[in-house]
Amino acid sequence: MPHAPATHPAPAPAPAATPTVILDIRDVVVRFGGILALDSVGFTAEAGRILGLIGPNGAGKTTVFNCLSRLYRPNAGDILFRGKPLSGLRRHRIAGAGIGRTFQNVSLFDHLGVRDNILVGGHVLGRTGFLAHTLRLGRVAREEADLHDRATEMIAFMGLTGLDNRQVADLPFPIRKRVELARALMSRPHLLLLDEPAAGLNHEEVEVLKDQIRAIRDRLGTAILLVEHHMNLVMSVSDKVVAMNFGRKVAEGLPGEIAQNPEVIRTYLGMGG
Repeated sequence: MPHAPATHPAPAPAPAATPTVILDIRDVVVRFGGILALDSVGFTAEAGRILGLIGPNGAGKTTVFNCLSRLYRPNAGDILFRGKPLSGLRRHRIAGAGIGRTFQNVSLFDHLGVRDNILVGGHVLGRTGFLAHTLRLGRVAREEADLHDRATEMIAFMGLTGLDNRQVADLPFPIRKRVELARALMSRPHLLLLDEPAAGLNHEEVEVLKDQIRAIRDRLGTAILLVEHHMNLVMSVSDKVVAMNFGRKVAEGLPGEIAQNPEVIRTYLGMGG
């Protein structure tokens, strides 16, 4: 009589991978004279995720950004980026360490073309020194070729194909914003800080921006910290949302949880945007 086949218990499902914390803000305090701009603020951002940071004007959002850019030095607390304290980095080393940033007011070189503006963002990746550039050594040419290849990729990625040599001063505002985003991505940042990217955009342009932000996360794997007043944008693209008011964190969670939080509803979701 044939033996029944041996049965084995079904393997347990593999546990979900724990997201890697790329940014860890721990009880950060910033004072300007008698003004407490950040009051023991703490939260984390994960690699390859979008974190929305919301709050009214004066809530402390831009102060957080300026601490990450090393424009401000916290009075207390710690900020760890990829497990290392940011306090050990000089301001001009931030981009090279893997943090990119755009600004509320688009900041470009108006007299330069699209490609040249974008190329500026990649020079932090350069490894050749002043002497090598002066002598035009072979590795300088290779490095410049690599930068141009990267710029071509970013031009296509941001939908700027055909505008390479257009002077940015002649371009409409939404396109200028794309150029700034492409420049910020040139350095292959691990974390991208977006400071109110929807400001000045109409409804259709915001919808395009949503797709671009998602593509940066999904196709490039870049973590994004998004400061924005446009609630629909924040809630539709963010993996997690942190709400601030008067320099303090008042809520943190999934977009759906934040949207139902009574204090967030009272303080933020009545805002325009």
